[in-house]
Amino acid sequence: MFAVLPKPRNLLLRLAALASALWLASCDTGGIGGTGPRINTDAPVPVALLVPGGGGNSGDEFLARGLRQAAEMAIADLQGVKIDLRVYNTGGDPAQAAAVAAQAVNDGAKIILGPVFAEAANAAGRAVAAAGINVLSFSNNTDIAGGNVFVLGPTFPNTANRLVSYAARVGKKRIMVVNEQTGAGEAGARAIVAAIARNGALSAGNFSYPFSQEGVINAIPAIAQRAKSGEVDAIFMTSDTSGALSYLTQLLPEHGVDRALVQFIGLTRWDIPPSTLALPGVQGGWFALPDPGLNGQFAARYQAAFNEPPHPISGLAYDGIAAIGALVRAGHADALTTAALTQGAGFVGVNGIFRLLSDGTNERGLAVAEVRNNQVIVIDPAPRSFGGAGF
Repeated sequence: MFAVLPKPRNLLLRLAALASALWLASCDTGGIGGTGPRINTDAPVPVALLVPGGGGNSGDEFLARGLRQAAEMAIADLQGVKIDLRVYNTGGDPAQAAAVAAQAVNDGAKIILGPVFAEAANAAGRAVAAAGINVLSFSNNTDIAGGNVFVLGPTFPNTANRLVSYAARVGKKRIMVVNEQTGAGEAGARAIVAAIARNGALSAGNFSYPFSQEGVINAIPAIAQRAKSGEVDAIFMTSDTSGALSYLTQLLPEHGVDRALVQFIGLTRWDIPPSTLALPGVQGGWFALPDPGLNGQFAARYQAAFNEPPHPISGLAYDGIAAIGALVRAGHADALTTAALTQGAGFVGVNGIFRLLSDGTNERGLAVAEVRNNQVIVIDPAPRSFGGAGF
């Protein structure tokens, strides 16, 4: 059997200087308008940060601290913008998240950053919707996106589109989808199928398996048979290290799948945890990740400032403050409205370029990496602007 599988918590886990990365790719935001509060850009802007602290879970406390410290780091980097950051603990609980979100608005917050987990973010968004306050959550679950709730985390559709686009461009157009029969696995498969259609690639079949050791092992022969048909250029897997990734990448070649002909692609980060990179089966595989250069600079600065490494998603808090700071700096009273947040030029943060979409989801500029000799090698750099390769 697999190791005991934890219940998913919907945390589907500058260019020259970081300070310069805080501003809009284009600062022309005149006449933005839209739904949301009006602000005084000459005074400190009240921003609420909702973190999963206060519940007694050590992992959540580390995450909460990481998000707060990253947000404080971003505020210190702002030029000409003052942010009044107010931190609220949700305990990782939806009811508490709704309560503190309402409290934050009563305290004067003009926008909310967080929470992390999807149920909590959804509850917070509902609690402040009537007040017209936007919520920039750290979730990557697109099911909660829309209305006044945005997701800042890397989404399955964004990741799938980046990888399928690259695969098609380099000749790996016939793509087979392999997913586990879980909520996340099915959502990931849908994202890949949509990306295949969007990028002019070809569907080479879909296979799913029960989320168990027996389930994936029993599915291997059929997957391998299809992969050896001569009609498959790539196998796009939704699984991660806690699931079937090691089984798929090891057993498919043992069943005759030629890695020289069939490219393995992963929807999840194959460098988290780092031990995944040592798996023999992932060597030569592709996955997507934020701009490693910018992210590495952030990690080094964070380590130096706080004497500990950042949590893997701490940078989302920095990015949220970056976007807010860029909009406020433009000097418009409607800087935090929906129309302003979704302006097309986007923003640049410690994870690279990103922009918020009108449906509450996001687009991020991701790099495509290959695992070679247990290391991450970027084979297609993250785009530095929207349009062109990578979008």
